[in-house]
Amino acid sequence: MTSVLNSTWLVWAIVVAVGFPVLLVLLTEVHNALRRRGSALARPVILLRNYILPLGALLLLLVQAMEISDEATSVRVVATLFGIVLLVLMLSGFNATLIQGAPEDSWRRRMPSIFLDVARFAVIAVGVTVIMANIWGANVGGLFAALGVTSIVLGLALQNSVGQIISGLLLLFEQPFRLGDWITVPTAAGRPAAYGQVVEVNWRATHIDTGGNLLVMPNAELAGASFTNYSRPPGEHRLTLVTNFDAGDPPDDVCAMLSAVAAMLPDVRTDGRITTLYLGGAEYETSIPLYTPALDEAVRSTFRRWVWYAARREGLRLDGVADDFGTPERVTSAMRAVASTLRLTEAEQHDIAAVMRLVRYGDGELLQRPGQVPFGMRFVVSGRVSLTVTDRDGAVIPARTLERGDFLGQTALTREPVLATAHAVGELTVLEIARDEIERLVRRKPILLQVLGAVIAERRASERRLMAAVDD
Repeated sequence: MTSVLNSTWLVWAIVVAVGFPVLLVLLTEVHNALRRRGSALARPVILLRNYILPLGALLLLLVQAMEISDEATSVRVVATLFGIVLLVLMLSGFNATLIQGAPEDSWRRRMPSIFLDVARFAVIAVGVTVIMANIWGANVGGLFAALGVTSIVLGLALQNSVGQIISGLLLLFEQPFRLGDWITVPTAAGRPAAYGQVVEVNWRATHIDTGGNLLVMPNAELAGASFTNYSRPPGEHRLTLVTNFDAGDPPDDVCAMLSAVAAMLPDVRTDGRITTLYLGGAEYETSIPLYTPALDEAVRSTFRRWVWYAARREGLRLDGVADDFGTPERVTSAMRAVASTLRLTEAEQHDIAAVMRLVRYGDGELLQRPGQVPFGMRFVVSGRVSLTVTDRDGAVIPARTLERGDFLGQTALTREPVLATAHAVGELTVLEIARDEIERLVRRKPILLQVLGAVIAERRASERRLMAAVDD
């Protein structure tokens, strides 16, 4: 009896019989806890519980408790399965701890997938070699020697191609740009640099959408060249535009006009600051903060178009060209559109034409915003004006559309701020009259004051109803 109790096989049998269920319960609890937390380590733990632990217990029973020789085929098969599952566990743990558990902006997240594939292949190769050499007694020295000679031969034959691939992989690992970034890359000599959005990055090349064309740029060329990433750092992108005016235009007036036009653009970043610099001579530089470089082309076009109209309204000579639109003949002709509204006779039209100004606005330009007190009245000669109001949640509500003969800025008489936002729809031509001139006109025509007062009351009531209806 004493000899049985002192037997080594009995000790191992008791260890397996007690330790296996205890470890099984512990690993089950750990797995459940990790799964509830959504941890990436849940999969390695389930592999350990379902495969490594049973195979390890079986291997201990065969070798220690049953004292079967290591050379037996059954032991070798179980040991091989144990080694293969252990390899799978190592790969799973490697992926869970190094990749899935990495912070979003860490170098581990930026690591190209081909590097991970090579690392996995190396782990598998080493593991299989250890299994074949230690369990089955295979001679793997000759195989490694043959692979080494082959690698040297292939490396010498493909050194240029391999060098380009390595350069590309290093570029991917550093990751100076990501999908969706806007970059400028150098092209062939004598051709301008290409500007576009990164739409695909693989181990060999970067695909850039340049707007109508797809530029496929080898990563090896990008790794050896300098390029500009307009999307980094995020939230700091600015569009810089240079405009030319006549050297005789006052620089302060030009800078104020350019900044005012830039502030009206719909895609300007609200947390940025618009700046306009006088570069000397006839050049001015306007810097506009934008949310993304994807807006550059649209904003550039809109800014230049609106500057063309604004410069002529302000009497500034963009590119040295003066405005000759508001001639007396055109003003007299445009008076027909407002004569009935102002109840003017032929003689009165001729007299008031001298204090009227005929100007144009580009499509989408802002004529007034809520809270402003108009400097005068504007009468639509051609084109249309869209009036909108904004509720407390920021929703834009259409109020009305003004057409030929209609007017806005009527609260200039009462010095009240407007409630509606006004934008030009298409090219807009208006006749402008200052507040003082309107006051002189209504003093001569009391009936006109009643008409304008009724329009002011009706429009304000309508706009308030619209805002109240949406808020309710």
